[in-house]
Amino acid sequence: MHTGAIDPPGIVWQRVSPKYVTVRLVEWALGNVVAVLLLSLPLVFVLLGWWIWPPLWLAVAVPAGMLVVAVWRLVLIPRQVRAIGYAERDDDLLIRTGIFFQRTMAVPYGRMQYVDIGVGPVERGLGLCTLKLHTASPGTNARIPGLPAAEGARLREQLAARGEARLAGL
Repeated sequence: MHTGAIDPPGIVWQRVSPKYVTVRLVEWALGNVVAVLLLSLPLVFVLLGWWIWPPLWLAVAVPAGMLVVAVWRLVLIPRQVRAIGYAERDDDLLIRTGIFFQRTMAVPYGRMQYVDIGVGPVERGLGLCTLKLHTASPGTNARIPGLPAAEGARLREQLAARGEARLAGL
């Protein structure tokens, strides 16, 4: 169910690239590889016959739990990526994120100090980038991940020009 506060009427959301799912999955997998190896160690000991303690059910339950979490992430990450969107309006940029805890952020062009593009190694390999908006408020976390590189460059130039035009009027 959508509300007017989260999805203003008449807004056409631009979505990020579906390739961003791969970036998120790789980042998640790399971040968890050490934990997976350590938590799978008891199962290896069971298979080698070196198992002494703790109980056998724990050696099976931990990897099974990790498998459940992995399946959950495989289902959740694509949905999270599809929920990311942005819309350029006359006076501001709207950024929408979230599935369970939805958030729509409006960043006025006149409040933008600079627009930054970042590219990690996985993003670079897939031709993607992350656009970051820096405003006068340090608490603003305005970013659009998973943009195709050409769209990120276009959006950076467009937003910088609009921000400069709005600041000139102040």
